[in-house]
Amino acid sequence: MPKRGRFLVLEGIDGCGKTTQIERLRRWLPHSGLMPPGAELLVTREPGGTPLGQALRQQLLHPPGDGAPCSTAELLLYAADRAQHVQERIRPALEAGHWVLCDRFSGSTAAYQGYGRGLSLELIEQLTLVATGGLQPDLTVLLEIPLEESLRRRGHRDADRIESAGEAFLARVCAGFAALAAEGGWRRLDAHRSPEQVGADLQAAIAALVPGSSGQP
Repeated sequence: MPKRGRFLVLEGIDGCGKTTQIERLRRWLPHSGLMPPGAELLVTREPGGTPLGQALRQQLLHPPGDGAPCSTAELLLYAADRAQHVQERIRPALEAGHWVLCDRFSGSTAAYQGYGRGLSLELIEQLTLVATGGLQPDLTVLLEIPLEESLRRRGHRDADRIESAGEAFLARVCAGFAALAAEGGWRRLDAHRSPEQVGADLQAAIAALVPGSSGQP
């Protein structure tokens, strides 16, 4: 049986640079010397990492007309997306020895629906356990930027339903991410720097998962 692969997650508010850093890691990781021979890299996201998830993503972020879910329904839809994602893609890849790099995971649910919407963190934790079957990332990295910088980077880009919930909501989300990172042992990186500086620190954090490897950040 192959050794279980590594599960890496990037978290942060919109505009923090996740997309840029995930693309950099997509190119770097397979040639880094960290992944064992034969291991592949699965790059995925939440919501939307499966065909079912794509449909749920549309309903969550761009619902038609007055079809927006209430806060509790929103939470349950995210849990459904995660359950399908873990069973269909993430767990099989890890058990086959592959590595998984995911744009958002359970931390985002706690930050947005817990701290942002004010839903029970205990309930969210219970739903996460059901959806994931106890699966946890090997490394979660929070890319941190001030809310003002997030809004500046987004500029005049059309906001989805979550992004358009208002600055007070997004401020609670930012505070939630900081609290989750402190409590959960996440790696926190100052993303208010150049992509090259952030990328170097991110590579070093991943390389630390594989002691004695030939991987060079």
